[in-house]
Amino acid sequence: QVQLTESGGGLVQAGDSLRLSCSASGRAFSGMGWFRQPAGADREFVAAISWSGVSTYYSPSVKGRFIVSRGKDKNTMFLDMNNLRPEDTAVYYCALDSRWDYCPASECHAVRPENWGRGIQVTVAS
Repeated sequence: QVQLTESGGGLVQAGDSLRLSCSASGRAFSGMGWFRQPAGADREFVAAISWSGVSTYYSPSVKGRFIVSRGKDKNTMFLDMNNLRPEDTAVYYCALDSRWDYCPASECHAVRPENWGRGIQVTVAS
């Protein structure tokens, strides 16, 4: 199984930007995505991208502020988070799932991957 590792988290102020990275240990011939889990809440979909990088999907709460992308080698995924808000505070998880390569746009948020990273904390102070 491909191992996923997140990096780039930390403590920032509201309005700041932060870039998260997710590295796959092997060849990630698959769509990749980001989820987040605030303390005491359920894990929620944030964004996803197809293997080709052509198709991207966003939660309404982050659309227009966050940008998901993949590195040229396709084994790395990034999440550029802009204009961060305190409500963006959460543990962010990287995930791998081939369904993001073909899901209808209205259904991509519902994909529940089985391959997860260990997560990384992002804290936005007000």
